[in-house]
Amino acid sequence: MFRILRKSMKTGVVTGQYPEARPAAQPVAPEAIEKAKPFRRSLTIREVDTGSCNACEMEMNALMNSVYDGERFGIHVAASPRHADALVGTGPVTVNMERALKDVYNATPDPKIVIALGDCAINCGMFAKSYAVTGPVERHVPVDIRIPGCPPRPSDILEVLSELRQTKHPAKE
Repeated sequence: MFRILRKSMKTGVVTGQYPEARPAAQPVAPEAIEKAKPFRRSLTIREVDTGSCNACEMEMNALMNSVYDGERFGIHVAASPRHADALVGTGPVTVNMERALKDVYNATPDPKIVIALGDCAINCGMFAKSYAVTGPVERHVPVDIRIPGCPPRPSDILEVLSELRQTKHPAKE
């Protein structure tokens, strides 16, 4: 035991501070803002996990908790795609979820906004070379907005949704 402690004291600290990685924010395209005009007062989201590690789903759930309180900004989560204005895809599209994603997309009424949430939904992330992955969300349905991050923070998601709806985000005031 003393031998290990002595060796540790001699070696010193070998780990450094892990730098905080912030993905470059992608501005919301004017076409997406134009498409979102009917949803200025409220936006109902249907989330589809297309094969992710569930980190993005946890951040979406955190968006609706009492800390971020997405409801006060008019953001709601729907259980049915028929009641949704926006479709949020998380994770790379797997072989088993390809048909389900297309079914949910077709069931969502027009005009609809499609959001790719997280690096895996945008470019397949760490699952890119997997045999079970058929590609990012954009390969299967047209994507309007991309929110990068692994996983993106709830504040980043809220910021993009506020920019989409052209409302002010309280953290930016």
